[in-house]
This record gives sequence, C-alpha cells and structure tokens, in this order.
Amino acid sequence: MTHSGPATPLEARSSGPLSGKVRVPGDKSISHRSLILGALAVGETRISGLLEGEDVINTAKSMRALGASVERTGPFAWTVRGVGVGGFAEPAAALDFGNSGTGCRLVMGAVAGCPVTAVFDGDASLRSRPMRRILDPLELMGARTGDIKEGGRLPLTLHGARDPVPIVYRTPVASAQIKSAVLLAGLAAPGITTVIETEASRDHTELMMKHFGADITSEREGSHGRKISLAGQSELHGAEVVVPADPSSSAFPIVAALIVEGSDIVLSDVMTNPLRTGLFTTLREMGGSIEESEVRGDAGEPMAQLRVRGSKLRGVEVPPERAPSMIDEYLVLAVAASFAEGTTVMRGLQELRVKESDRLAATADMLRVNGVKVEISGDDLIVEGRGHVPGGGLVATHMDHRIAMSALVMGCAADKPVKVDDTAFIATSFPDFIPMMRALGAEFS
Repeated sequence: MTHSGPATPLEARSSGPLSGKVRVPGDKSISHRSLILGALAVGETRISGLLEGEDVINTAKSMRALGASVERTGPFAWTVRGVGVGGFAEPAAALDFGNSGTGCRLVMGAVAGCPVTAVFDGDASLRSRPMRRILDPLELMGARTGDIKEGGRLPLTLHGARDPVPIVYRTPVASAQIKSAVLLAGLAAPGITTVIETEASRDHTELMMKHFGADITSEREGSHGRKISLAGQSELHGAEVVVPADPSSSAFPIVAALIVEGSDIVLSDVMTNPLRTGLFTTLREMGGSIEESEVRGDAGEPMAQLRVRGSKLRGVEVPPERAPSMIDEYLVLAVAASFAEGTTVMRGLQELRVKESDRLAATADMLRVNGVKVEISGDDLIVEGRGHVPGGGLVATHMDHRIAMSALVMGCAADKPVKVDDTAFIATSFPDFIPMMRALGAEFS
C-alpha cells in the first residue's frame, strides 16, 4: 500500500501578501472519469491536463490491469485505447486504489457491468471506508460480492454481471459516486438505466458520457433533484478531453489569499461548473473578492480565470442544500470562517463523516487546537470567527490530504505557526501544493 514510509511533518507561519499567477492541477473528478470512459470506449482517447496525483495514477493502473492501453505521452498528457463497453479482461492481481475512494467506487461500477471478477483493495484509510451503499445498487444490477467485510469494506471481491439488468434507482444521499457507479454499470445493460436524486450531485459523469457518445439525458426532479436516464449497450467512441483546473484544489490558494492581508493572486482555467462552485458562492457571500474572467468551456465543462484578493470576511449561514456542490471544501471553508468576524454555521454535513477520515470531527479538532471556538451540533459545524486565529497547534491529519492542506493554509495567517503531523498524503490529490504555495509567498518549513 502507499504511504508506508516515515511521516513528513511541516510548519506554516504567517507570511507577507501572496502574489502571482498559477494553474492548480487538473480536476480529479474529470481525470478519473476520462481514464475510465476512455477505457470503455472504442478507439483512442487523448487527455491533456490530467491530474498526475497518486489517486488518478492508481485509476490509470487499474484500467491497464483491466485490459486497456494507457500511456503517458508527455507532461499531464495521456492516451487511452479502450476495449469497448463490457470488454474488460479479468485482472491478474488485486486492483489497488491507495487512498482513492472516488477511483475505487467508480471502477466498481465499470467492473459490475462486465463478466469478470476483480479484487478491490486500498491503503489503511480506504480500507476503513464503507462501500455498501455503492455495492447495493450494483447487486440489484446482477453483480455479486464475495470475501466482504462489515459495511462492505475493502478488500473485497466483485463478480461482474454476465447479463447486467437496467434499474431505476433513487439514491439514498446526494452522491456523485453512487450515481456514477450505477451509470457506468448501466452502460452494459440493455434498456434504460435511471438514477433519481432528491438533491442534485455533481454531473461530470453525465457530461462526459455524452462527450463520449452515450445516449444520456438529465431533467429536473422536484425542487432540487435530477432524473438521469441512460440507454445501455450503445458504443462509446474515443474523444479528446481537456481537463480543467480542479476547483477543490483551487480552494486552498483561494482561501489563503483571502485571509492573508494584501494578497492578490490569479488562478487560470479553474472549472466553474455550478455543481462544484458552492465554495466560491459562499466565500463571496462572506465578502471575499473573487473575480472571473476569460470564461470558456471544453467537453461541456465551463472554466474561467479567477483573481483573488485579500478580504475582510464575515460569518454567514451555509444552507444544507449547498453541500453537494462543495462537500470537499468545508474543511478549508472552516479555516476561512475562523478568520471571519462573526459566526459561520455550516449545515447538513453528515457526508463528511465517511470521507478519508471523519472530516467533521477532524475539522473541529484542527480549529480547537489552534484556539478557535467551534461546535458540532448534529450534522452542523458552527465556527465562532474573531477576525484572527491564535494558532500554535499541532494538527493530526488522520492520513487525510485535505486536513493537511487546510491546516497549512490556516498557518499562513495565524498569530503563531501551525504544525501538521504528516503531509505525505497531500500527494494523492495535489503533488505540487507545497512548492506552489511557496512560490506564491507562503512560509512553510
């Protein structure tokens, strides 16, 4: 498994104004999906801007193990020659996804529609995370599981369906991973596979499936939901994919620039899909200066250049229906809330309890150890902002890359340095985070 070496602690201390122009890594969600759909397509898919973090590399390795040709042709440039829908070969060894829940769960969906057997595994963190809510609909479609632990935890064996069955499935929570797994399995099923969401989750899978030639439609369902219908057993064709910069990774330099007085930075080609930009909306409501320019799109995904300047922030209430559009960003939003004046209430965060760590508890711990008053009430996080953060704490990252990066961002403006116990896991999503932040002026040592 990955990250078996010694811990790599780091300290962040108050810096001068951040400045410069950067492009954060390619979007992780788009990177995973481009590799998987490229592997299920007929012909050649060329991907530029791919995130080359460990999570995505492990998905590339799994596609190769399942019979697709996957080749790195240059910096962030990859070529995939697919095997066609339902064409995966049985892998010779276990598929190791390291720390990546997204890669693991999406590939489960892709494998479930093929008549092959595969063992899914990962590192200690991934082995602790429940997979049952992904496996339940896949079993309804004809897949079977074996050697499975309580909660459907890894390692587990998945036997793909020889004759996959289309289903109508209402997701129990707003989750792009559940939806995507069902749709990926549905590619090989005859007839129409339908997913109904009460709260719309990110729609990258639907947009990219259409880009690869799938017959898929999406329509409103209720006040906040979507109904997605996919016609199975149609052929996907290789495509060109330009991966936009990841808004979740952009969150860290954005919040750092907002809380460090006098900062002025520019981030290029950031994805601005409205189902992913809840953080940007919230930060603007808090008084953050975030300006868009050079808006364009590729493969259905909008992107823009963002200019971010140091701002006086104020506390706000974040509604629960915004959670699906920013679920990975609440950790660093809590940092911004700590530097704001007044109380910030973030509602409906139950999904944070089943991420790489219990992120709700870990976020509260990160703030408390640095002198911030914080409370968890049910599934709500309440942060009492005082305009500054005392700092001086040692943050336990629990093998979670986003906790590590959030704590380092906090240290950029805290009164005293903030220490992080281990930064090794940052490489899973943002390999160049530390040098990029240093180039902007952050003081890490």
